[in-house]
Amino acid sequence: MLSGPSAVGGAEFEVCLSAEYTVHDQERMEHAKRYFEWQFAMAERHLGPRVLEVGCGLGNFTRHLTGRELVVGTDIEPRCIEIHQKRFGAYGNVKSVSMDVLSREFLDLRRYNPSSVACLNVLEHVRDDIQALAHMNAVLPLGGTVVLMVPAFESLYGPIDERLGHYRRYCRRSLTRAAGMAGFSPRIMHYMNAVGFFGWWLNTRVWKRTEQSSVQVKVFDVAVVPVLSRLERWIHPPVGQSIFTVLVKAS
Repeated sequence: MLSGPSAVGGAEFEVCLSAEYTVHDQERMEHAKRYFEWQFAMAERHLGPRVLEVGCGLGNFTRHLTGRELVVGTDIEPRCIEIHQKRFGAYGNVKSVSMDVLSREFLDLRRYNPSSVACLNVLEHVRDDIQALAHMNAVLPLGGTVVLMVPAFESLYGPIDERLGHYRRYCRRSLTRAAGMAGFSPRIMHYMNAVGFFGWWLNTRVWKRTEQSSVQVKVFDVAVVPVLSRLERWIHPPVGQSIFTVLVKAS
């Protein structure tokens, strides 16, 4: 997943490290229950009854979708899918599939007739983001929606991004361009999580951290999210840690 081979063990060793770090980061983010509730509150009305979740991870967001007619969770990391399947195996309407969004096999997911795609904090992990969006476009009907959340501002890129396997961060212009090249038209696009913007800057530029702190995650979730989510419901900030986007299949 990272951009270059490791000096010890080659690219295969580096991918393994990235996978372990990703799983560990998702386990840490399990404490951010209010943050995922905030994501779902923004995404809920834009998702149809049959949802394809690209990059489902351990299921931190999936748990908010179990009331849908069908949820197909996909992830490139088999360890994530193994845990996802254990968590949601009792739900007849939730499927767990080990799948690379860039693979030709991804197009076979059309058989589930998804009406929407949820792809939250995943696109930045994909080397060819335009191809990934094009594959999402291909499995959706005309007018189908993609709910995206991606990290914002390349100037915030730092050691945490690198260890998570992020190829990039986005601005509204770069995301609009990628979406358009894949056949989507933006319905909604705005920055979110202004406090997280400054927190990420501190982690990256001042403290030079290589991973998020569990304490930071818990404090942010308990003390900041309840206030910030209400505030940003009415006022979209000029900067944010992330960009929230709803895309519509136009062609």
